[in-house]
Amino acid sequence: MILIEGCRVVVTMDDAGTELENASVLIDGGVIAWVGQGRPPVREQPDVIDGRGLVALPGLVNTHHHLYQTLTRVRAQEGGLFDWLRELYPVWATIDADWERTAAEVGLAELALSGCSTTTDHHYVFPSGVTGLLETEIEVAGQLGLRFHPCRGSMDLGESSGGLPPDRVVEEIDTILAATDEAIQRFHDPAAGSMLRIAVGPCSPFSVSQRLMRESAALARRRNVRLHTHIAETLDEASYCKSTFNRRPLELLDDLGFLGPDVWLAHCVYVDDADMKRMAATRTAAAWCPTSNMRLGSGFAPAREMLDAGVQVGLAVDGSASNDSGNLLAEARQAMLTTRARKGAASMTARQALRLATRGGAACLGRDDVGSLEVGKRADIALFATDGLAYRGAEADLVAALVFCNPGPVQHLFVEGKPVVHDGHLVNLSEATMIWA
Repeated sequence: MILIEGCRVVVTMDDAGTELENASVLIDGGVIAWVGQGRPPVREQPDVIDGRGLVALPGLVNTHHHLYQTLTRVRAQEGGLFDWLRELYPVWATIDADWERTAAEVGLAELALSGCSTTTDHHYVFPSGVTGLLETEIEVAGQLGLRFHPCRGSMDLGESSGGLPPDRVVEEIDTILAATDEAIQRFHDPAAGSMLRIAVGPCSPFSVSQRLMRESAALARRRNVRLHTHIAETLDEASYCKSTFNRRPLELLDDLGFLGPDVWLAHCVYVDDADMKRMAATRTAAAWCPTSNMRLGSGFAPAREMLDAGVQVGLAVDGSASNDSGNLLAEARQAMLTTRARKGAASMTARQALRLATRGGAACLGRDDVGSLEVGKRADIALFATDGLAYRGAEADLVAALVFCNPGPVQHLFVEGKPVVHDGHLVNLSEATMIWA
């Protein structure tokens, strides 16, 4: 048993938005056993974590990433999406398991230090002859202690067939489907509290054939796992879909059977009212990547409008080559600020942004056992110190300060009731070994 005692505020993220001052959280066997003020009923003396001055949030949930990109930051600095991809695909064609290990260690460590307890990864680059990429990042996530939802991604439409990626990083459809099925059978754990679940993730309409999109959806539903892809990220993509398929991106996905309550889509920058109604009606979720969309000049996803239309929305840092950071709390700040820049100062509150980073992300990944601090939920808890220089003068609302002020590192992070970050440092990996010139 672990008792996180006397937190400045416990932000439960329950349906009522309950926040408890001077409150504590009791963890028992990886599950939240009690949340409240005063002393909990306990059968034995728990280990105690001093929560004084700390704000407790549910562990943050990241809904879209490309960990392999972590080692190619600050490249193609002035390029939009297609130019950026053309410059970087030749570099990514050289990745191997050693690259993947280092990239995953750095990328997942960054997320953990920002308070993220659950993340997906969309890995779709499998150079010919290279093995062990998905396996390596799964191993790193397990070692670090994060809850992990990797997508076995894919591309089968190379340059010679009219696609964007070079031919040496695409695969044959039968190879893709067999490898994806094997990954599901080998790694996917559907149980409550699962630390590892696999999703199916064909990359995008300009790198994947219609046949692969359809057969990927069929495989995912046969195996009862989730589906993910990039869609509607840029005007170039919208034009490509219109000229190639005579469909808007979301219309194309609908034709391919790629919408539904088991699907979450990355970006959704160029969706109109009809698209949003289609997403809401099919219960298709969206992974919102505000920093990446700004970095590549893609535009601003209409997340406020999607939420108002009833679409489930989560937050994502996206790959580090189009964000150059992996701070999910900072992404919540970007979400709030970009929405206000588009729609006015009252269009998104700090608490709404935090809800997107917790409950919204959990919904995207199909999890109802994480995302809030309630009895019976898994003990994924992020504790942020609010007594530093960045929060001086923000004492009037320390919960909002986490988003309005400089997003600081997490003080403690528990995942499944186990410490992943303690006193601002990783517990299971050495940060010093990840730093290299």
